[in-house]
Amino acid sequence: MVNKELLEMIGISKVFSGTRALNKVNLKVHKGQVHALCGENGAGKSTLMKIIGGVHQPEEGEIFFEGKKVNFNNPKESQEAGIGLVHQELSLCPHMTVAENIYIGRLPKKKSTMVDYKSLYKKCQEVLDIFKVNFKPNQIVGTLNIAEQQIVEIAKAISLKCKVLILDEPTSSLTQPEAEVLFEIVEMLKNKGVSILYISHRMEEIFRICDKITILRDGEYIGTVKTADITENQIVNMMVGRNIENKYPSKSTDISKKEILKVESLVLNGTFNNINFTLYQGEILGFSGIVGAGRTEVMRAICGIDAKSKGTVYLNGKSLNIKTYNEAIELGIGYVPEDRKDQGLFLDQSIEKNITASILKKIKNCLFLQYTKEREIANEYVKRLSIKISDVKQSVEGLSGGNQQKVLLAKWLAINPKVLILDEPTRGIDIGAKLEIYKLLRELSEKGIGIIIISSELPEIIGMCDRVAVMHEGKLKDILDKEDINEEKIMTLASGLST
Repeated sequence: MVNKELLEMIGISKVFSGTRALNKVNLKVHKGQVHALCGENGAGKSTLMKIIGGVHQPEEGEIFFEGKKVNFNNPKESQEAGIGLVHQELSLCPHMTVAENIYIGRLPKKKSTMVDYKSLYKKCQEVLDIFKVNFKPNQIVGTLNIAEQQIVEIAKAISLKCKVLILDEPTSSLTQPEAEVLFEIVEMLKNKGVSILYISHRMEEIFRICDKITILRDGEYIGTVKTADITENQIVNMMVGRNIENKYPSKSTDISKKEILKVESLVLNGTFNNINFTLYQGEILGFSGIVGAGRTEVMRAICGIDAKSKGTVYLNGKSLNIKTYNEAIELGIGYVPEDRKDQGLFLDQSIEKNITASILKKIKNCLFLQYTKEREIANEYVKRLSIKISDVKQSVEGLSGGNQQKVLLAKWLAINPKVLILDEPTRGIDIGAKLEIYKLLRELSEKGIGIIIISSELPEIIGMCDRVAVMHEGKLKDILDKEDINEEKIMTLASGLST
């Protein structure tokens, strides 16, 4: 039954405000297969998924589900047909129980119209048993971790007896062990005959769990291939429309022994202990480890965002006494946070306001901002980072994830940093934007800026970094030199084992 067509979309087109988001796109999904949908941000993946989910209706094209022509006018019709959609941004009610979230809108009732919780919890437990989880139907969703919350979202779709499950960037907020659990769930659902539409920017995941891949570019259908018949480079070339030989730029061959940043005996009681490392000119230093190892907390303490308990930080040989983040910025230490939407950018503000947010003192004339200078600086970084926009007055909210990340980078490059610390710098952005950011970071390091990357993506750490510091439970286990960097050594150290 694996080859039976379950969903077929033919010549799908969609226009928003005169802009063609999709142009005659085709998609064919078979029963019991994991089918990846690939493309850069803006390629039309989300629009296509929203058409399947009944959020949007196409201007042109036909949709067939289980051999019958369908037209989903709203999400409810799509759900009732057997299509489940799990968005990247989870949409759960944190103050309600697991069972209430899974069966919201269809809670079993007693004759008195009161909720029949005994029946509800029994039905919920039957669904949760499929996933072999430890949490209970009556547990409050807000007490669950992100991975568990995602399972609740998937359980909600399964409780609706979905035949096609759409997963949009499902591992973007998961640790590697949590992602492994998700992969097992995907395999289990596939074996039960459920079809999975899998959207991800992580090529290693796609090649690991997907049977077929459909590629979109600029709203156009490029092709569908069997995963076994194509390489990662070929997929990337189809996505970006040009030949990409190497995903990562060449590593530095000229790392000086000039110390840019030195950290000695850094401690934050209860979080990390006795952290020692040096960042040299010309290198990119990676920080790896399982989420919760203390990587982010170390960097926040260096920058004065969180107060350290003790320890010393040196910049170009000079001992620092940083007490606030503003002091770190004035000294030339920039920190690009992991959560660009909540911690990094002012989404409702313009591109120019975001880029100059950290250098307001430099563009002030007495009490007033020099708007001409603000615009000049913003335009300079837009051009330098190839940020795709219509105007610097445009709101950041309307940009793709990759372009938002570039605006965030521009914001910290505008301070003329001596050290730039980047926490998960490519999370949730497409391969084309990743390649541009990788190239930019290598160029910055070669110009003398000290670069530190925190990343949970091992291929990124291995491909980009000249040395890798590995943390486990608040301790720096080791710093691997270039010739020693490999997945096995990093994971062994990150798990708390010795190499």
